[in-house]
Amino acid sequence: MKQGAVFMDRVLPWLTCGLMLIALAFVFLYVPNERIQGPAQRIFYFHLPAAWNTFLGFFIVAGASAAFLWQGDRFSDLLAQAAAEVGMVFCTMVIITGSIWARPIWGVWWTWDPRLTMVVILWMIYAAYILLRVLAGDNELIARYAAVLGIVGVLDIPLLYIAVKLWRGIHPKVERMAPEMIWTLLVCSAAFLCLFAWLIWLRLRSLILRDEVAALRRQVVAVS
Repeated sequence: MKQGAVFMDRVLPWLTCGLMLIALAFVFLYVPNERIQGPAQRIFYFHLPAAWNTFLGFFIVAGASAAFLWQGDRFSDLLAQAAAEVGMVFCTMVIITGSIWARPIWGVWWTWDPRLTMVVILWMIYAAYILLRVLAGDNELIARYAAVLGIVGVLDIPLLYIAVKLWRGIHPKVERMAPEMIWTLLVCSAAFLCLFAWLIWLRLRSLILRDEVAALRRQVVAVS
């Protein structure tokens, strides 16, 4: 456990920064322009890894929330909250990068494509989850309501993958890519995954420290 904490505190930040710099070099110096979309397609290497980490974060919310409802484990509850907040960061990044990408390709910043709409719905679900967690405070009942929402909300993710087929959306599909594009996507995905893990760790640790401070305050009040 201690070795894991040392890795997260000392190694992961440097690993994340290094991979991010390498990813930027791959995106802007190594990978060629896409034949049809041109330079605008380069944002794909940030957009897709952000989406993957969004889904990972919300799946962690669902799993940790289920563990909290089943066992009442406080650590699982805090992990769900941390994952939801970090997942929201990446989900917001997906929406922003998608809009920037859409402007030169579709001619508009936003269109109510089915998959884009489902992403907005996903964002709203977990925004509501975070709002419930803020309002919950020490109220375990509200925390359990939020946990249920965290589990139900993840069901929106499979719909993202079938939305184009069901409603004939115009969202681009990932098709065959040149080897340089594959390597760039892999490097960017690794960089974003490290960033995701680092942010989860920082937020989880801050939530645990908040709980410990609250417990100490209650002890002081009880003694006085």
